[in-house]
This record gives sequence, C-alpha cells and structure tokens, in this order.
Amino acid sequence: MRFRLGRSLQTLTMTLAVSITGTAAWADNETPAADGKLLFDMHCAKCHGGWTPDFAYPKEFLQGLPAHFIHATLTEGAMRRQGDAMTADERQTVAEYLSGGSIATPPPEVSPTCSDTTVSVGAIAVAAWGINARNERAFSASTTSINADNVAQLELAWAIRVPDAFRARSQPAVAHGNLFFGTQNNGVVAVDEKTGCVRWEFDTVAEVRTAIVADPDPETPYLYFGDIGGNIYAIDALSGKLVWRDQPNAHPLTLVTAAPALHDGKLYVSVSSIEVGAAADPSYECCDFRGGVTAYEASTGTRLWQTHTIPEEPQPVGDVIAGKRILAPSGAPIWNTPSIDAKRNRLYVGTGENYSSPAEGHSDAIIAMDLTTGEVAWVQQMTEKDAWNVSCELEIDVNCPEEDGPDYDFGAATIVHTRSDGKDVVLAGQKSGQVYALDPDNGGDILWENKLGRGGIQGGVHFGMAVDNDALYVPMSDFYGGPRWPGEAQPGMFRVNTLTGETEWFTKHENNCEGRKYCEPGISAPATAIPGAVVAGAMDGLLRAYDAETGEVIWSFDTDRDFEALGGHTGDGGSVSGASGPVFVDDMMYITSGYGLYQHMAGNVLLAFKLRGADETVAQTNPGN
Repeated sequence: MRFRLGRSLQTLTMTLAVSITGTAAWADNETPAADGKLLFDMHCAKCHGGWTPDFAYPKEFLQGLPAHFIHATLTEGAMRRQGDAMTADERQTVAEYLSGGSIATPPPEVSPTCSDTTVSVGAIAVAAWGINARNERAFSASTTSINADNVAQLELAWAIRVPDAFRARSQPAVAHGNLFFGTQNNGVVAVDEKTGCVRWEFDTVAEVRTAIVADPDPETPYLYFGDIGGNIYAIDALSGKLVWRDQPNAHPLTLVTAAPALHDGKLYVSVSSIEVGAAADPSYECCDFRGGVTAYEASTGTRLWQTHTIPEEPQPVGDVIAGKRILAPSGAPIWNTPSIDAKRNRLYVGTGENYSSPAEGHSDAIIAMDLTTGEVAWVQQMTEKDAWNVSCELEIDVNCPEEDGPDYDFGAATIVHTRSDGKDVVLAGQKSGQVYALDPDNGGDILWENKLGRGGIQGGVHFGMAVDNDALYVPMSDFYGGPRWPGEAQPGMFRVNTLTGETEWFTKHENNCEGRKYCEPGISAPATAIPGAVVAGAMDGLLRAYDAETGEVIWSFDTDRDFEALGGHTGDGGSVSGASGPVFVDDMMYITSGYGLYQHMAGNVLLAFKLRGADETVAQTNPGN
C-alpha cells in the first residue's frame, strides 16, 4: 500500500473512517433505512463527499438532481454496483434524501409538444457521429450554406433546456425533419429541426451520452445509440418505439460511451467500462474487464461477432493484496466510434490503458479489425507500459498498478483519410498530445507523428478531430492534471498537413476564465469542418469558428450563460465537452453546452443557430425570439 503526498492527514482519516463505516459498522444489517444521510455517508460519501479529485460529482451537484434520476442511476445506471450494496428501500431513501423530493414525481417537459407529432420518412442530413463512416467530420457546400464568409452571421434561433441534468453531451442526428438527441436523465428526444417542439420521447435504462446514429434505409428508419448502463438500442425514428436492445459485453461494469458505426446494414459497437473507477475501492478485486467491439445485424439486433481488444482472459497474477486477487491482463477500453475502411473491409479503433499490472501490448493502441469476422488485422501500440486506474490518484491506492501509467488513452476516434497524393492513411490523436498518420497497408506503420500538446489525464486530444482536403484540425485540451504531466499547456486549435505531419498554424486560446470556477481554455470536444472554416466549442464555454487558411477566429459565441429556452424554461450553458461537436444542416447549426463532470462547468442546453436574415420558420414558442 502506498500513500500519496500532498493530501492532508484529515482527508486520509476520513477515507479510512468511511471505508470502515461502509464495511463493518452496519454488518448486521442494522442500517436505519429511513436515515438518508447515514446511508449516503456509508455508501456514497467516500467519493461524493466533495474532496475526491476529479472523478466524482460533489454532493451539491447530486442535490440538484431529481429523485427518480438518482434512483435509476443506483438501480440500473452507472452507480449500479454501489446500488447493489443497498436494499430497494435504501436506494429510494438515498435518492429522496439527496433530491428532497419523491421518486414518484414525474419528470418535467423538455420543450413544448408539437401540434402535429407525426414523423414521416424524409431526408437524412446528419446520420453519423463522424458525419460519414470514415469519421472525417466535414460538411460540404452541398449540405450546408454556412461557410467562412457568412459564419459571423450566425445568431441563436432557440434553445432547449434539458431538465434534471447538469451536462449535455449527446450529438444529435438530423433526419426526417427532426433532431434526435440523448439526455442525462435517461432518454432520447425527437424535436422538430426548425422549431424545437417535441415529437416524442423514449425512456432508456441510463444516461445516453453517445451521438444518435440514423439509418439511411427508408425500409428501416431506425436510430441506434448506447447508454452508460452498457446497453445498445435500436428504436423506430418515426414512432419512438423500441425495436431491439442488447448488452454488447457481459461485464457488469460495461459502458457504451461512443456512438456505434453503421455500415452496409451492420452496426459496430465499441465498449468501455467504469471499472477504471471501481478500482478506487480498496475492496474491489481489480480487474477483469476487456474492451472490445461487437457487431450486429442492424435491423434485427442479431449478434454477428465479438472481438476483445485483449485476446487473453484475465487470470490471477502476482501477490494477493488486502486479501483479494489481482487479475490481468485487463482494460484497453474503447471510448471512440470505429472508423470504417470500406476499401479494405476493416474498421479502426483506438484503445485506452490497461487497468492492472502487467501492462501488455494492446493498450494505448490503434487496432484494425475485419468487418466481416472481427479478426484482428494489426495492432500498433503508441505508449507502452501504461497501466492505470483511479486508485492511482488516491491516498489509499492498493489497486494502483505498478506502472502507475500516464493514462494516455485514444479517447478520440480514428479517421480514414485519402490524401491529395492518393495515399490512404489512418489519422489518430492521443491524450498524450500527439497525432499520428498510420499506413493501413503495412500493419499500421507510423508514417509521421507530431507532438502538439502537453497531454495529461484530460489533456491532449480528447474527443475528436476533423479533416478536410489535406488539413487535419486538431483541438487541444491540455487541462492541467497535476505535476505528473509537466510542460507548457497548448490549449487551442491546430492545423496539421496530412501529407507531412507539419503544423501549418496554431491558434492558442487566451485564458479568460478568471473568476469562473471549473473554467478551462482548452478544447475537449470534437471539431467540425465547414467550407473555409473549422468550428469547435471549448471548456470555457465559447464556440469559435477559425479561418481554415490562417487560424484567425472569425466568429465566437459565449454559451456560459443563462438561456431563455423553449416553453419559458431557463437553461444553463457551460463547458462544451464530451463527444458532441457542432453539426450543420442548410442554414442551421446545432450544438450542446454543459459538462458538469471532472471539474468542468455544468449546463443543460441544446442550442440552435441560424444565419441572420434566413427566412425559414423559427420557433414561435420561445419568448426569447
């Protein structure tokens, strides 16, 4: 057991006291079920007491949530492991203690209901997280009239407040005349793309943080997405009814955090896990999750194949610690959407770190898999010996691997790109702050690499890049993670030449966060290219459009404010983060704001922007218009 320096003895004592209380003081099931505070202190305060760094919401965040949401999170959501330690009555008691309300209280409306709730088959404008299956995240003049010459004419058309939420991170699909997006309060919502009124709502088991994927086949007008309870769904876009649901990985702590990839009637689902956080519990036997991809027949949900990122099953290794086994190899989760290489019949994914020692060769790597069979074609590891979990950041770190690695995941998705010289490459950005071009025809050999940012636990390239012609646009987070990640931060936007890997320009963000708690200047969210410009939202709440040739900021909008939302509600903007980037349809742009997670600014809005002077119908139910 090791103890981290720099934390107070009082904090260490609190950790030990809560751990003892949670395991021994109530061993005889004498817990007073009616006392929510005691239950919270026993089961929750260890992480949510306000002093655990970065990884858990402070208690005051939880107190802003409704009882039904907290109860669902403990029962089937991300905190289901903690909820399993309580009875059904105790889960209800904790939820109602934190919220001050009843789990029977129905959730409030998202937005006013449309007078006509019919959804008919129509055009598919934004079908995939990466806009196309190659994950290039670029819109052409044929899909949007917004470009570098007129982007400064964008004005807010309307805002939707997502109730019972302090983050908004599901990128919408735009199809059949509607927007479809996921919410923190366990659902997917369909709203009219022009006015924002609600067509239908669909309830999920847990929060939907993935983008929504729309099937372009008019015979199967389905939507595909995942939740943080580890479920993958197909629902009917026209009715909002369930078509099928499955769990792509049997591990109880599985998450689906990335939008699936849809190609040729097949659905490819990446899986990650919250086990990286469960390892913070000294009593947890770490670790036995392995990342992977599961393929389905999209229309029916029939499973076609499943491939783990680590081929070997975890086995007991090393010495017993604190009376329990250490299991390895583990980890190598996939947080990102697969990119599809139809020419080679392959997909590419990036992996995260190992969770336990010893580290092995599939973590922090780019892996190529066959689309038909799931067979691994090649693996290119970028960072060796990166084994890490949340235990490594705590005073009592019995589950921290010996390597105590830098946590240099590939959180951002890979991109399949054809350069102007005709060469196909796989582009990848890492939390280390490095970007790479790999050769898909030679085992993923590195053609070039460029170290752009400092990197860190939330630093480097976080959620996604964009490419247009030979220009790779690289958003840089460089959030300060502590002295383990030294160097000068480089928050802002880079343009890199895909032929040479050379930096063509860098626009560094000024730090305008003075006086704003949880504000950071870097870009965590994915970028999106439009003709002549690239657009991205940042952790300081600002949306910025950069000139493609010079990097000059040619438009900005501050989302860190209150919004008068549809229906007379008040919504809050905050940090723009998660895998939700701006999407464009004709003269409209849509973006989410709010990321109350990992020390970032909370918020709960979906914003719709429109070119000034455009004459299409706008929302009439918004008092702010």
